[in-house]
Amino acid sequence: MTEIEASTASDDAEALPFEVVDVTDQVARFSSRDETLNFGAGFLSALGQNVDLFGPGDSLSITVWENVDNGLLVGMGQKQTSLQETQIDQSGYIFVPYAGRIRAAGRSPEELRRIITQGLQSQTPDPQVEVRRVRSDSATVKILGSVNAPGVYPIDASTQELVGMLSKAGGISLDPEVAIVKLRRGSQSGQIWLQDLYDNPAFDVPLQADDSLIIERDRRTFTALGAFGTQQRVQFPARNISALEALGLVGGLNSQLANPQGVFVFRTELPDIANKVMPGKSFSEPVNTAYVIDLTKPGGMFTAGSFGIRSGDVLYVTEAPLVRVIKTLSSLSPLVSFAGTVNNLSR
Repeated sequence: MTEIEASTASDDAEALPFEVVDVTDQVARFSSRDETLNFGAGFLSALGQNVDLFGPGDSLSITVWENVDNGLLVGMGQKQTSLQETQIDQSGYIFVPYAGRIRAAGRSPEELRRIITQGLQSQTPDPQVEVRRVRSDSATVKILGSVNAPGVYPIDASTQELVGMLSKAGGISLDPEVAIVKLRRGSQSGQIWLQDLYDNPAFDVPLQADDSLIIERDRRTFTALGAFGTQQRVQFPARNISALEALGLVGGLNSQLANPQGVFVFRTELPDIANKVMPGKSFSEPVNTAYVIDLTKPGGMFTAGSFGIRSGDVLYVTEAPLVRVIKTLSSLSPLVSFAGTVNNLSR
């Protein structure tokens, strides 16, 4: 019988206000959760912005060549003229001298060139027209957060997809292991780990006008309390960390104070996982759980290395024998919340 089992058996008449689970390799496996992020089918299957078509706000350069010495638009002795930079208005139209008001939005450069040419043919013989987009304000993406050059960027041939747009903004200033890329499109939103974006081309999704990209550091944290060299809230340094890695992040156990038999991980466990790690019991709601890792057991270090820490966990190392700690928690828990009980242990 383990120390935990002995403690709980002696208190049958007085049930603990939380569950206590001795961490084994099987418990570590059952309690693990996949921290994968995904954009979802709505983003992965969506079409991108058609950058070949003009839109309201685009600025155009129009050049006209005339096949006469004294042309309609060109000066004496010249054959070509560049009209003043023209912006497509919010109705989708531009004005071209002698051709009139022409709809440009939704048309390609070739279509618009042909329409302007037709409009000028009645005024000057055999005109030749070139139409180019100088600046695009019709299809832009906002990029915020931890990029080297945040701002508003047009979608063009080089930035139609996510990676190209991030490169346009100077790249990301965070370690890919902790960087998250969030994409917002209207009422939709999705997020992905930057490293997954680098590793899987399928996540390099096409962008659409008015998309927003937000690059931020992973916000997950755990709290370390008890017989450590320090007591603090710690940010995750990677997508997945184990209890052993978490101990290392806070300087390890204090050899003069810490009880290596009493490494606790407190969390409110999901019912589907609780039913796996506590066979014979049935839970339909989240349950307050104290996982206990005994580093003195054969293989204890390996077990701690396979037990995953989750965001919001409290890692607590006791100075006292394990049974006494469990009884102390039992007496305090009715008076305060589960999280409050854990935090009180550090005082």
